[in-house]
Amino acid sequence: MAPSPFPVPHATVPFWRTELHKLDSYQSTPKLTEKQDIIIIGAGFAGAALAYYLSKNTLDSNLKITILEAREACSGATGRNGGHLRPDIFNGAASRMRKHGLEVANEVAHFELENAEALANLIRSEGIDCDFTPVTSGTAFVDEAEATDAKILWDNMLEKGSPALNQVTYHGPEDAEKVSGVRGAIALYTFPAAVIWPYKMVMHLLEAAVVANVNLYTHTPVHAISPEVDSEGYWTLETARGTTKARRIVFATNAYTSGLLAEYADAILPARGTCALVEPTATGGPPPMRSCGIATKSPNTMDSYWGARPDGGFIVGGAGSYRDQPELWRGNFDDASLIEPAVPFFKQWARKNLVGWEDAEMVMKNVWTGIMGYTPDDLPHVGPVPGREGLYVCAGFIGHGMPNVLLCAKAVAKLVKDNYPLAKSGVPGCYETSSERLRKVT
Repeated sequence: MAPSPFPVPHATVPFWRTELHKLDSYQSTPKLTEKQDIIIIGAGFAGAALAYYLSKNTLDSNLKITILEAREACSGATGRNGGHLRPDIFNGAASRMRKHGLEVANEVAHFELENAEALANLIRSEGIDCDFTPVTSGTAFVDEAEATDAKILWDNMLEKGSPALNQVTYHGPEDAEKVSGVRGAIALYTFPAAVIWPYKMVMHLLEAAVVANVNLYTHTPVHAISPEVDSEGYWTLETARGTTKARRIVFATNAYTSGLLAEYADAILPARGTCALVEPTATGGPPPMRSCGIATKSPNTMDSYWGARPDGGFIVGGAGSYRDQPELWRGNFDDASLIEPAVPFFKQWARKNLVGWEDAEMVMKNVWTGIMGYTPDDLPHVGPVPGREGLYVCAGFIGHGMPNVLLCAKAVAKLVKDNYPLAKSGVPGCYETSSERLRKVT
């Protein structure tokens, strides 16, 4: 039996965590508060957004809210990603159409676009300093068979009707390489996106919540939850710093969810990924697109992807060279060690993939691993935990949380605080966690 996933100590250090916020290892009080109304487990994007919305414009000034984080704030998947806000309105939509039908594909694509707009507006309205830069992103195909398959899906979706594709532009063999900067690209699908410093964005939301009297306790891993509430209606949480209680608990725990909720053991699975910051030691080649992915298997598998940094470096993720060794990533929640086959991949990435970069010398400034929460149906789990009143989940974002988390968290906050139905908040119905979805994977 595989061990239950929990955050490990001494994790690799991602580039995003090289400028630490004052709340990075914050603890609101020397001892945990004994009882509170709401506990959020996890201080990544989901946990921070939940706390932000739960504490914002609340009519109940006495509502006691606490965030418990196993390690440092934003030290999990959000603080280790590729730095993109990239709605997946073609490749991901095509994959969902194959798996769940066109209606679900369209609903999710629309929701991701709404999330991207909502996050961009929040960053602007709050004045969040997080290097937020709108860009044109894309997916480049370099294999003829895969490019053909993708074009068939593109034509099929256009024929059936997919409104999100109005924001996607197709480039064929005549200009795909020139537009993308990817050597040998024979098809390219471009769409609006953004690059971002995710840690800085999350820490701003956390700080706003702490200012609004939300308690934050980092370095406080939760080891177990009581099987039921006590006579006063409180759930009991066993932590590394003692016992605490809450009437409602939200699990913003992503890949680690089944460590505390065993019913999600087959529903949210940890998967290890890797990213690196690479920079040219001298003049590189002509600049490629600011953000792009190179697809090797349509419609939704990336060999690598990148986001360009203002200083000329690239945040590169994917490194598909290790995918044929599942023990290195599938079910693996060790982000304290590197995926060794990826290291030479990153060193050679620009030379092998970018037009005009054949002789470029690159230096690898940072390389790190991170743990994503994958689901068998490729959909997040959001909403009340089935059969356990007072417990809620906002997790399983399949390595694609940036264009999904914000509005999911906002909806769960309204559900927890006001019992406002998820469906009325605009969260896709297919995202809602349920006994049926859990049964399908057991």
